[in-house]
Amino acid sequence: MKIVFMGTPTFSKEILKSLYEEGHEITAVYTQPDKPQKRSKELIASPVKEYALSKGLKVYQPIKIKAEESVKELKEIPADVYVVAAYGQIISQEILDIPKYGCINVHGSLLPKYRGASPIQRAIADGEEKTGVTIMQMDKGIDTGDMLLKAEFPITDEDNEDTIYEKMAVEGSKALSIVLKQIEEGTLVKTPQDNSLSSYAPMLTKEDGRLNFNDTARSLDCKVRGFLNWPTAYTGYNSKSLKVFKAKAVYEVEGASKDAKPGTVFVTKKNLYVKAKDGYLELLEVQIEGKKRMPAMDFARGLHLQSGDVLGI
Repeated sequence: MKIVFMGTPTFSKEILKSLYEEGHEITAVYTQPDKPQKRSKELIASPVKEYALSKGLKVYQPIKIKAEESVKELKEIPADVYVVAAYGQIISQEILDIPKYGCINVHGSLLPKYRGASPIQRAIADGEEKTGVTIMQMDKGIDTGDMLLKAEFPITDEDNEDTIYEKMAVEGSKALSIVLKQIEEGTLVKTPQDNSLSSYAPMLTKEDGRLNFNDTARSLDCKVRGFLNWPTAYTGYNSKSLKVFKAKAVYEVEGASKDAKPGTVFVTKKNLYVKAKDGYLELLEVQIEGKKRMPAMDFARGLHLQSGDVLGI
């Protein structure tokens, strides 16, 4: 099939790669404009752009794809269908109407749950036991279109944002391949979403990553795993931000006071724990403001953390 692909992060790149390797004709690739690095300000291309250029594909990077010139450009590019995977821009109805078979979205949740911008992160942070990919026919709503195919898999206690993205890319590629074949064969079945079962996953904010030790140990652990890359779970120590990259919920710690207030630190020779509502969050990998990412015990030793100290902002 002739396909215009729209996507930006590594997850999207893997979807594009599968389409290319299956022999589809990728007539154009749309991705977000290059972004400057925080420190050097050097412009960095998206993973989708890097892959597309490596395969000699034509890349477009409009600031606003809904702009008149972009729509005109799209109308001149031959395509049977548009495939969208974490592109990062709203697709207008005018664009949805261009290709013969419309626009197909690879969405990172089991719709109608977790419509919106952060389905993968919020499913993990909310403690969901399973998630998956939904291949969806796009309409003018936010992830409200008819469902074409679902693929689900469990979220384990070892999974985080990165591992789920990897699983999404694999399962999403498989499901998309089936849907495109069904489109070609004329056997596609569309299933409307039940709006009464829907939930929304809005764009993440910095505040979403704040750890509140009055929450349960499991909910804190889920937040750390779900918000690994952005905004990254965080707390504070001595007026400095402390990012938490890896942690584990623990319910029995020998010698630790069960009556300590949430946020209280308990330090052993090998472990660093923080009191939560119903147990402890064992910190494993952290980064204190102004320092590099490090094992939690290196942080504890370097700042002479003692049992009874308190974390929190």
